[in-house]
Amino acid sequence: MNTIWMARGSCANTDPEVFFPHDGIGVALAKLVCEGCTVTAPCLEYALANRVEHGVWGGCSERQRRRILKARRAAARNDELVAVAA
Repeated sequence: MNTIWMARGSCANTDPEVFFPHDGIGVALAKLVCEGCTVTAPCLEYALANRVEHGVWGGCSERQRRRILKARRAAARNDELVAVAA
């Protein structure tokens, strides 16, 4: 997967520790850095595709990414069921 976008992220000049917080306040601070970033979509997709379990990626916390993956799996199952029924 191409990671050239990483150099263009708002996080490129931010201490990486910011994106691996230990509490909700830290998550909120990391998300603030992501808020105006132009590469949140590829960042989030990178984290999802590589099953990155820790940190804030693409403006999403670990919990949010787990929910996105769960929703995608459910949608894929529904698509499979529709295809089989057709």
